[in-house]
Amino acid sequence: MDQPKILLIGKNGQVGWELRRTLATVGQVLAVDFPEIDLTDAAAAHRLVLENKPSVVINAAAYTAVDKAETETKIAHQINGLAPGVLAEAAKQVGALMVHYSTDYVFDGAKTTPYLETDLPKPLGVYGQSKLAGDEGVCAAGGNHLIFRLCWVYGLRGQNFLLTMQRLARERETLRVVGDQLGCPTWSRLIAEATTQALRQVLAAPDAGVFNGTYHLAAGDSTSWHGFASRIIEWMPESERRCREVTAITTADYPTPAKRPAYSVLDCGKLERVFGIRLPVWEECLRLVLDKQ
Repeated sequence: MDQPKILLIGKNGQVGWELRRTLATVGQVLAVDFPEIDLTDAAAAHRLVLENKPSVVINAAAYTAVDKAETETKIAHQINGLAPGVLAEAAKQVGALMVHYSTDYVFDGAKTTPYLETDLPKPLGVYGQSKLAGDEGVCAAGGNHLIFRLCWVYGLRGQNFLLTMQRLARERETLRVVGDQLGCPTWSRLIAEATTQALRQVLAAPDAGVFNGTYHLAAGDSTSWHGFASRIIEWMPESERRCREVTAITTADYPTPAKRPAYSVLDCGKLERVFGIRLPVWEECLRLVLDKQ
């Protein structure tokens, strides 16, 4: 049997970079990123899928500058809001499975118990609004699809909270970090591995459509940004850090252009029930990452 052809969009992003490795065991991977594909050009994105006729389209690309999105609304909506639906329509035309990544920022954070896939989205800012529009576009296309909602993604490359905290800890004796926002820090590599496990099951199924839907994909347990930063710095080698104190501050103490949900914890029970996949708790994940550094 021929290996499935997988079109991976966003190969240079945190998750996309890891997917290039994990997907290699599943099929032939055609991995692209800007400028090979420009997601602000809907016609070109559509054409890329039709010309390559993949079995799977994975959209790991996104506009992720949460604060800049408040002023760069057009490009945020083009990349996050419109492009996923265009890709999903093209995927349906060629009979491909569409895999797309969403975010905890589609919720307003008003809950105090972990968010379920069935909870009503209510994004607080442009970034969350644009991502929700993309999710809706993928569903509206009507083809086979998997949407994975992620939370607080980090890794060993690109720009993310882990690397920022390590850099600041080398430079400063004291850090002030928001302590009243809760979420599930999740390593990009584990996201890629979980995606690949799920994809294997869908590709092997007689009817891929039974898996259609949205799944929460995040590490177990939760913490605050302050709790996450404290553990990162505590586990740095003494010789590498100047920082000796991490102080918790409130969201109000650190105003940003975009409002962020105070509670971003995701319930991943559906992912475990359907695919048998459960990620380790966030502290175990962090240990795994730091062991790789």
